[in-house]
Amino acid sequence: MIKTEYSINYYISFILISINDIRDLALGLPNTTEQPHFEKTSFRVKKKIFLTIDPEGFFAVVKLTEAEQDIFKIASKGTVLPVDNKWGKQGWTKVDLKNVDRELFFEVLNASYQNVNGTLTR
Repeated sequence: MIKTEYSINYYISFILISINDIRDLALGLPNTTEQPHFEKTSFRVKKKIFLTIDPEGFFAVVKLTEAEQDIFKIASKGTVLPVDNKWGKQGWTKVDLKNVDRELFFEVLNASYQNVNGTLTR
């Protein structure tokens, strides 16, 4: 018998970085707060969003520069891509959490935080 519907736990087992990992990383950055943002969870610094996570934990959205979008798109082999609308042109970038390399995600998150916070933490 082929199973056609899978539970969220089935999908979570394939995610390389968990929501709890992301939460710990984001909240470990200075002055970061966690707040709801529509149906998503957002992380903010200076009241500005630098990260959102979808409720199922399959993707995150971060704020990058155009150059960073290009660099991370190439480095990630397609798991980090500009959002497909006007928000993408403003730097909002979607990260596929099911396939992104853990260390690369940490770099993407840090870049987004720096962009919104206006400080260099690298």
